[in-house]
Amino acid sequence: MEKIKQNAIVKKIGFNSLVLLCVMILLYIMFAVLTPMIKTNASFVSYARLVSALKYAYFLGFLSLGVTFVIATGGIDFSIGPVMFCAALISGYQLTSRGWPLAVCILICILVGTAFGLFNGVLVSYAGLPSFITSMASMMLAKGLGSVFTKTQPVSWPQSEEPGGWYRNLVGIKAGGMEIPTGLILLIIGAIICAIILNKTMAGRYILCIGSNREAVRLSGVNTKKWETLAYVICGTLAGMAALFYVGKNTTVLPGLGDTMNNEAIAGCVMGGTSMTGGVASIGGTLIGVLIIALLQEGIMAMGFQIHYQYIITGLIVLVVVWADLRSRRRRN
Repeated sequence: MEKIKQNAIVKKIGFNSLVLLCVMILLYIMFAVLTPMIKTNASFVSYARLVSALKYAYFLGFLSLGVTFVIATGGIDFSIGPVMFCAALISGYQLTSRGWPLAVCILICILVGTAFGLFNGVLVSYAGLPSFITSMASMMLAKGLGSVFTKTQPVSWPQSEEPGGWYRNLVGIKAGGMEIPTGLILLIIGAIICAIILNKTMAGRYILCIGSNREAVRLSGVNTKKWETLAYVICGTLAGMAALFYVGKNTTVLPGLGDTMNNEAIAGCVMGGTSMTGGVASIGGTLIGVLIIALLQEGIMAMGFQIHYQYIITGLIVLVVVWADLRSRRRRN
């Protein structure tokens, strides 16, 4: 095992990421075999199924990429799901009810997420509030603000054929009877940018160092409050971007939702190798973790089971991953 870990290619990609990739492939094979056996005349191996799973991974992926930065600092953000819905509701209301230009509404969508991220970051870093309490309060604020702004009414973004429906090209473009998953390309580009920020920039190094040993970083003269706040701002901005991919898939946004998105986004992040204690994070692992969750959801639905089974399986996987991470840390210590 150690020889495999020391292999140059394995070290470059990451051993945990390779294991997750194998798990994802095995899951796909398992669903391909079991679906026709459990549900007669049903097939999991199709391009339509793959695109359907990917559409769920787009917005969940951006949420997970964002919360990776926060967890890397040793914090947590439970507000990302409701913030995504709040951003989609406020910007969608301006678009459909007040006739604002789509480009302006897209900018508002991202700015709403950024504002919540800044709010969380300032309270955690400068006011010294626990991230758990702060994000829980922000979650309630986001749910309430979105509901009040739209008068508790759902908001429906334009369809593809309607004026302003070009935003749906962010998710997919139909050509020759097939749908090209442009959302996957944008998600991969987003993941690459996040990986560069986290691993190749001063900001990313400080974010990881804060998660490893905050006091040592502070005593070395680094403004830990600024860099910790930046992690929350990145998280909020990506939540605002996730809202665009959510409406690209679902069109209609209902007020007061988003709680379950928090858990799945954090699960994808933790599953990908980001340590809940901070200091260790993997953008590539997060991306694979999100794809596994999306594949689980599509596979369970293909077999005719309710979505609750996905929550059970995801919860068990997260428990195993966190247990393995803690055991590995204790062994190293």
